[in-house]
Order: sequence, then C-alpha cells, then structure tokens
Amino acid sequence: MRVDAKQGRLLDARQVASPNHDARPEAASIDLIVVHGISLPPGQFGGPHVTAFFQNRLDPGLHPYFRQIQHLRVSAHLFIDRAGGLIQFVPFTRRAWHAGESRFHGQPDCNSRSIGIELEGTDSRPYTDLQYRRLVEVIRALREAYPAIDEHILGHADIAPGRKTDPGPAFDWRRLRRELATGPSGPGAPQA
Repeated sequence: MRVDAKQGRLLDARQVASPNHDARPEAASIDLIVVHGISLPPGQFGGPHVTAFFQNRLDPGLHPYFRQIQHLRVSAHLFIDRAGGLIQFVPFTRRAWHAGESRFHGQPDCNSRSIGIELEGTDSRPYTDLQYRRLVEVIRALREAYPAIDEHILGHADIAPGRKTDPGPAFDWRRLRRELATGPSGPGAPQA
C-alpha cells in the first residue's frame, strides 16, 4: 500500500470525492490518525449510505434517522467497510471534517492536523478481521508518508470525550497495537 504524499492520495483506495473539506492551516503538520466508527442507518452495514452522506447526497426519505442528520456536512479521509473495502473521500493534503470540536495534547481543532479513518461498525459489535488487516496496512503507509504520526493513533472518543464514543468498546486497541508492532512480516501484514 502506497501514499502519494504530494497529491495526498492512497494509491490503493477507490477515490470518491466529498465536497466537505477545506485547506489545512499552513503551519499544520499531519501528526495524528483518528479512528471512527459509522453505520447508516445505525447498526446496519453495507449499501451506499455512508458514501452518500459524505457527498451530501443522503436521501432523508430512506430512513427516519437520515432526517436527523441531513443538515450535517461531514467527511473523513478514508472509509473501510466490513469486507475491508477502502474508499478515499478527501486528499490527505486537505482538512476533512471528521473530528468536530476536539483536543489533542491540549490543542483544539484536531481536523487541522489529523487523518480521519471511518470504520463501518458500531460501538457494540466487533469489527472484522478484514477491517483490522486493512487498517494496519493503511496506518503503515500513512506513517511512512507522514512520520510525525508515529504512535499518535486515537479514537474519536479520545479527542472528543463526553461528546463522542466511537469507535467504541467493540474496537480492539490492543489487537491494533500488537499487529502494528509485529512489522511487515507479522500476522497482521498483507499477504502477497
């Protein structure tokens, strides 16, 4: 998996443009990955709804919950579905609108310095092996392209406590850290 840092593109991801982004501040350095969880409608997986939501095309008539969120303008850099499918919505060179009101190391506005990765899931249902495998591949590629990230990989709940809970208790942080630590030849590494 490779990142074109100049273009801000993950070369292995399907590219689907979201209008929900803006310029990063000039002094901002990408030094944080924020892991999120999302399912639309809540608790349901598959289908086009997350993509439509990030493109401001979610039809509020399809589900009562969609009427509650139709006014929101949000995005993430990446989305990993339950089967490990990967979509990029916003170039890494741009500020995606994923974190909202947030703080990291005492500094507000995590959107300016972070890459947001949405996993298709809920706080209470385990994420899939394919999602962990893909997430490890993505994080390794991002760390190579943006070395300041280092170990700064947090959940949305960590940077917006009390306001957000995702990716939730169902996300296995120990597993992620273990698989990241095993190196490219370890059990979490991509197979040729």
